[in-house]
Amino acid sequence: MKKYAHSRNMTLVKMCGVVICASAFSASVNAQFDTGFSNQGGITNTRHNMTFSSLNNGNGTTAMDTYLNAYEEVCVYCHTPHGANDAIAAPLWNRTYNNPTYELYAALGTSSLDGAQSYPGVNSLMCLSCHDGTLPIDSIVNMPGSNRISSTQKTSVDKAFLDSWENAGSQVAQHRAFAIDGSVPPAAACTKCHDGIDRADFKMAVIGTDLRDEHPVGVQLPLAQLGEEFIAPDGAPGGMRFYDLNEDGRAQTNEIRYYDTGGGDGPEVECASCHDPHGVWTDAARTDYAGNFLRVKNEGSAVCLACHIK
Repeated sequence: MKKYAHSRNMTLVKMCGVVICASAFSASVNAQFDTGFSNQGGITNTRHNMTFSSLNNGNGTTAMDTYLNAYEEVCVYCHTPHGANDAIAAPLWNRTYNNPTYELYAALGTSSLDGAQSYPGVNSLMCLSCHDGTLPIDSIVNMPGSNRISSTQKTSVDKAFLDSWENAGSQVAQHRAFAIDGSVPPAAACTKCHDGIDRADFKMAVIGTDLRDEHPVGVQLPLAQLGEEFIAPDGAPGGMRFYDLNEDGRAQTNEIRYYDTGGGDGPEVECASCHDPHGVWTDAARTDYAGNFLRVKNEGSAVCLACHIK
């Protein structure tokens, strides 16, 4: 049976034991925000371009200056080649790690989880550092330019440091992002502009710290049920397990995977199991985008059926 190509009709999917409506899941992950991004060619043309230079709001970056520093660089909101945050084991990580507390699905006391759930691993924490709404989008450790680094920023938000940013025109940004001074609830800071009225509605992307209604992350792949409830991943470099579509022994961006980076024993589902934050293009010309940063297009519940036998 070819991976990602199951043909069975399905009304319910048991997501590592979580029973949800497949049609509702498909609708939610396929929903696209109304932005000016083409979703073609590279991350610059996706919603993860935090300079907001392509937002379909007619204002470019100026509309966001009240809520974040427009660093004029795309990659810097997550990565830095020097002075990376060593408080979290993420690659060249440039974001603050504030060690938030999450409510996990296992806390519901349900018996529907087939695998044990531990605290989200680094391949979820990187995503959640923006999507849980506890940190400013521009809360980075090393700003573009010389001598713009703060070790304090590694584990807590330093408003004075963020306020020190000067753009190419030597204009100091008015940083007012999120709940640094307690005046704006974190989730409200994103949706203050992205409310679906005047600009693109990004409320769906604000997950929060209550993860009980999300697909479990940090949950172990139930090895005892491979071949019964779950498809056995055939790629296994190091602690990672993945579905090796082209059988080259390497985890490609369009291959769903499990990470051995959480607090449990063995490979676990994390945010990056199904999502690639840089975007996945399904053709050589990079014009066919998988959508919502999914590793595969969720046509016919392909994302669900990559792992689950139903």
